Amino acid sequence: MSQQHQKHPHGHSDHSETVQWKHDGVRVVPGNQLDGNVPSTPGMDRKAAINFARVGAEKLWAGTVTIHANAKTGAHHHGPLESVIYVIKGRARMRWGDQLEFTAEAGPGDFIYVPPYVPHQEINASPTEILECVLCRSDGQAVSVNLDIEPVEKPEHVLWIDPTHPSGGV
Repeated sequence: MSQQHQKHPHGHSDHSETVQWKHDGVRVVPGNQLDGNVPSTPGMDRKAAINFARVGAEKLWAGTVTIHANAKTGAHHHGPLESVIYVIKGRARMRWGDQLEFTAEAGPGDFIYVPPYVPHQEINASPTEILECVLCRSDGQAVSVNLDIEPVEKPEHVLWIDPTHPSGGV
């Protein structure tokens, strides 16, 4: 079989796959064409880049969020979804726990992982600068469950310890 006619995991084995991949293959979404018609929080501007409506993604959502100075979300979780936040610019503060009793900060180049069902709050740690992030979720559904939590006044700061490098931490 020629390389073009090999059987692929998607079940394609004829010449028509070349035509299908042309329109159903890789997609590039220009940064200036993100979709702002997504649920947002006051002080936060979210824009979708990758989702079902835009590219047919069935198992993930990706986009950007710009968080105004001093802005924060209320306590919430995202149900069974996993989330990853990549900080581009500014300083992010995350609070989490049953009473938002834990806190950690992240800056440009840092990744934040939020497991399923974890009560958390996202905060722009700067009173004057915007916070810009890329956000990815493990499903295209916009799951956000608001929680009525009485936060502790002084959350406990937690250093993240990499399980593969237990002596280090950030």
